[in-house]
Amino acid sequence: MTVGQETGERVVESADETVIGFDLFGDGPPLIAVGGAFNTRSATEPLARELEDVLTVINYDRRGRGTSGDTPPYAVEREIEDLDALVAAAGGRAALFGYSSGAILALRAAAAGLPISDLVVYDPPFVVDDSVPALPADLPDELAALVTAGRRGDAVELFQSQVIGMPEAVVARMRQAPFRPSLEAIAHTLVYEAILIGDRRLPSDLLPAVGTPTLVITGENSPPLLRSAAEAVAAGVADGRLVVLAGQSHDIAPAETAAAVKEFIAGGDHGSD
Repeated sequence: MTVGQETGERVVESADETVIGFDLFGDGPPLIAVGGAFNTRSATEPLARELEDVLTVINYDRRGRGTSGDTPPYAVEREIEDLDALVAAAGGRAALFGYSSGAILALRAAAAGLPISDLVVYDPPFVVDDSVPALPADLPDELAALVTAGRRGDAVELFQSQVIGMPEAVVARMRQAPFRPSLEAIAHTLVYEAILIGDRRLPSDLLPAVGTPTLVITGENSPPLLRSAAEAVAAGVADGRLVVLAGQSHDIAPAETAAAVKEFIAGGDHGSD
């Protein structure tokens, strides 16, 4: 594994030689920010800047996005190897912050035994009851077929409706959104997200394997499904704590989220409330 710079870009080489691009913010103990679906590292940059006074934030593009490479075939294990390479570049041990589906990846990495000092996850998108149906097993194949056919917009809308649960009227309005081209540009990674999320049920063997001190964050106004998932994750890991951010939703509020992260990591405040 190597670390270097290409045209000003910081990079690390993963186990399969995929180059992963990242930015560094701050000076302090290292934390790696893991984005979710439709996210490049620009989505977590505001949070990184809020944390840089006490932490060194490695803000990276997950494979297939931004300036990072993409080596087929995809597997969740390759993304865990990407994180392992970033942890090595950080000195061999680092905290993780995972947002939405990136929270699932962070939990998977912790369960796999990566040397993670502290784990923070924001609204992991599991379903812990029977209020919504499981995602179909062939969803990754359906998304891949749309992308291969050049129907990236249709892949975006399929993910928005089936995985995120957006109403059709909202999906239709988003067709005219100024950021729509950026969503379609990384539509191929929605296949990866669908594989990572699976049927969206909380795997029974995942949380018992996470021994890392874990802070689970949710917003007071996050969807009830995500609130329930956050509670289940905090209760299911060996050393979990739940924080509900007053007045916040599933979208990251950088200052409020950073305050919770700082209290947990920089302040060493571990343990259940």
